[in-house]
Amino acid sequence: MNSLKAKYGKDLRALTGFIIIALIIGYMIGKGQMATITYLLGLPILVGFLAIIFYNPIIALLYSFHLSFLSNGMMRFIDTQIPWGLGIDFLLLICILATLFKKSEQKGTRNFASPLFWILFFWFCFTLVELINPEARSKEAWFYAVRGLSFYPMQIVALVYVLWDTEEGLDQFIKIWMIWSLVSAFYGFKMHYIGVTAGERAWLDNGGSITHEIQGQLRIFSFYSDAGQFGAAMAHTTLFALLMAIGPFDKSQKTFYWFIVAACFWGYALSGSRGPLFVLAAGGALYLFLIGNLRILIIGGIIGGLLFGTLKYTHIGDGNYQIHRMRTALDPNDASLQVRLDNQKKLRAYLASRPLGGGIGSGGSWGQRFTPGSFLAETALDSWYVKVWVETGVIGLWLHIISLVVILGYGIINCFRLTDPKLRQKIIALTCGYFGIAAASYGNQVLGQLPTGYIIYLSWSYMFLSIEWEKEKKLQGKSTYVKIS
Repeated sequence: MNSLKAKYGKDLRALTGFIIIALIIGYMIGKGQMATITYLLGLPILVGFLAIIFYNPIIALLYSFHLSFLSNGMMRFIDTQIPWGLGIDFLLLICILATLFKKSEQKGTRNFASPLFWILFFWFCFTLVELINPEARSKEAWFYAVRGLSFYPMQIVALVYVLWDTEEGLDQFIKIWMIWSLVSAFYGFKMHYIGVTAGERAWLDNGGSITHEIQGQLRIFSFYSDAGQFGAAMAHTTLFALLMAIGPFDKSQKTFYWFIVAACFWGYALSGSRGPLFVLAAGGALYLFLIGNLRILIIGGIIGGLLFGTLKYTHIGDGNYQIHRMRTALDPNDASLQVRLDNQKKLRAYLASRPLGGGIGSGGSWGQRFTPGSFLAETALDSWYVKVWVETGVIGLWLHIISLVVILGYGIINCFRLTDPKLRQKIIALTCGYFGIAAASYGNQVLGQLPTGYIIYLSWSYMFLSIEWEKEKKLQGKSTYVKIS
């Protein structure tokens, strides 16, 4: 008997343990506690995932970036009340904790001397002060709204500085961005040529059709929050890929980028969004300035002027819905523009005696959720800058604009200082993309929304890091100066 126990003791204990677990699960199923069982079965997976992150924190940062492309539209695919956006908060928090515990990952702390981090930190501190704004009606609204306004930028830039601060990291970021953009573009094509899913149809029927089904035409939104965000993302990717396609890269890379230009430009057109036109216009104009070539500047200016004149002063292509929608973006008498201007007049009168605004989260969707019926919640904001003005007042608006201009200024200066032609082209493309998004954010709330906001925060990081890489190369005797004509 003792020999049998010695031989089969471990197996018997394991079998007994499994039987007990099976009985517990069976009992819980009988009591209808499936949710609890799901949590228990998912717990080992969660623990294993956390262990991997604490071993290699950058995984959480990468997952949060991937999730940023899906978080806003996931509700249309999975019928659940799960707050997908908070998944990004969870991943960023775990990434920060894992980085703090893993001392070997602290190699990039020297980057915190960068002006970018302190600009974002100062802006975040100002948004903290908004917690005691006497006009603010909801602390919970502040928590949700402050993430895209100031918390995500500071967190993401800090984590990039520590974990992802290399040229290889820049290339990886670009690849992820380009691949997700292609996926979203082709999913948009599926919506346009094949149709929408039951979940997407339900979303349209529950109010989305008001702004997304116009004159019998569906404005494509892919798996983004809405057509405006999808259009801006597609225009942003189109601009970046175009500047990369004409850059000093090999034939296979150029072919890849030209393919992205074609796919994403058509995705932008199918969105029926007008504001993203300014992503291409503003970003393209900055590029012509940055390359410093007078001949190309003149040619580009002529081409741009002809395109503008065609849209502004002719009716060529009006029979095409996409071209017609682009044309209305340049019409000062457009009905929706007049409504926006009227709303801004009302807001100007309301905010005249409120220099700190109505409180973060008081306007837009968060206002409608947490303070329904209030003046700010019921007044359409549309513009990102109007949103910042409404929620943080004229003081906050000026601080925010100054921050954005300073970041752009550093990016432009670094574009002129960089001498490595390939790196310079990448940073030029990122800087022009940022400027395009900043310009388009006057008409839409683009800058703080996912995934565009996440892409911009990563772009900022590499716009500042790039000059440090070149300094290191020169110190190591690896400068690859090539004159840019």
